[in-house]
Amino acid sequence: MVTLLVASNNLGKVREFQTLLEGLPFLLITLKDAGINMAVDEVGSSYQENAQLKAETYARLSGQLTLADDSGLEVAALGGEPGPRAARYAGENASDRQRIDYLLAKLKNVPWEQRKARFCCVIALAFPGDGVEICRGECQGYITLEPKGEKGFGYDPVFYLPEFGKTMAELSLEEKNKISHRARAAQCARVVLEKWLEKTKP
Repeated sequence: MVTLLVASNNLGKVREFQTLLEGLPFLLITLKDAGINMAVDEVGSSYQENAQLKAETYARLSGQLTLADDSGLEVAALGGEPGPRAARYAGENASDRQRIDYLLAKLKNVPWEQRKARFCCVIALAFPGDGVEICRGECQGYITLEPKGEKGFGYDPVFYLPEFGKTMAELSLEEKNKISHRARAAQCARVVLEKWLEKTKP
């Protein structure tokens, strides 16, 4: 079993990756499991810069194969905001609800057809001494007028998927793991990891 460090202490995210990478011979561990308590400042101007910075830093500190992701929400009517700053959009320590309320306030008078949005995710896989591979995924939808659904996290309750007639927060984890931006990036990551396993077979 090969150890794969997930550059996060968010157990929800780690569980999601466990499901998305199911069947591969990796033991997923968190930063806490690896004894790392240093936070990497996400100073990049893009998802790729942030994901790569985290993956390379934690791979260097741990000596382990490392997976890091950065994701965000882009709303067309707001010129692509909040983008990579999605988690800090309403202030450094804002709750999910405060971020949602802030976003909805900004879109107050924007009609439905102009509320197009997309979730984006970039996964960086850092192979110690062997470079970094980048995987991308995105998911298209609309921003609702009010939150709906109790599942998921972040902006899921206001991200409406026309093909389901539901918000991301109303989907089961199984449904979400088929179509989410993270799921699509993880499908690419699976292929990269499978190729690496083949290459490193004794």
